[in-house]
Amino acid sequence: MREWVLSEQNHAFIRSRKWEVVMIPFGATEPHNLHMPYGTDNYQLEEISQKSCELAYKRGAAVLCLPVVPFGINTNYMKIPGSLACSLNPTTLYAIIGDLIEAMSQQGVRKIVLLNGHGGNELKPALREFHLRSKAFVCLCDWYRIGIDRQKEIFKDPGDHAGELESSLGMAFFPQFMKPELADEGKVRATRFKAISEGWINITRPWHLATTNTGAGDPSAASADKGHAYMDVVTERLSNFLVELAASPFDDNFPY
Repeated sequence: MREWVLSEQNHAFIRSRKWEVVMIPFGATEPHNLHMPYGTDNYQLEEISQKSCELAYKRGAAVLCLPVVPFGINTNYMKIPGSLACSLNPTTLYAIIGDLIEAMSQQGVRKIVLLNGHGGNELKPALREFHLRSKAFVCLCDWYRIGIDRQKEIFKDPGDHAGELESSLGMAFFPQFMKPELADEGKVRATRFKAISEGWINITRPWHLATTNTGAGDPSAASADKGHAYMDVVTERLSNFLVELAASPFDDNFPY
């Protein structure tokens, strides 16, 4: 029974502590090329959130990790088998986040970290709404941005979705669900518009058109060692932030 994991604890223990920080992980259930499980984002988040909270907790931070919310914004996957039952509209996900924040705030939690593990979730706009509605300080971490400066040291080509980075994490932390021999090369189809390719026009990518088998990035160079190395970078940095956040007084000028 890990003291920093809510789902493993009992009421007697949880109510005996004053929790300074609560982490809420938000994942998704969706295809990841041909070789990775639909639960990839959630399995990654479980490892990252629980390990980061463990490192912070063992340094004295009163941090609590909530269960992963396994459904995310996947509306651009709707024509791909298996995604139909996994998709939330943005407004639905924001409503879920708001309810969880309100529940934590009602129980006296004043510092909440939203840990996002799915690029399509795009939770930043929701922070502006919660800033007005909630008494708690709410911040957002897209875990895949934490170690961007180290990615090129570890990976030949990290990739965007089910590429070398994610495949390496899968080999390291949920190898029982991996089938690397089935993977395709993860090529992404270019649109016909130069403005989109240059990045100053944005679209939501319909993955049945943009990719061959939902992969974006070549996973062929992936390895468990690379997955462990990158996980160490991510969890060390995130746990350091959790320690600082838990120790900081919640006053009128917070977080300044």
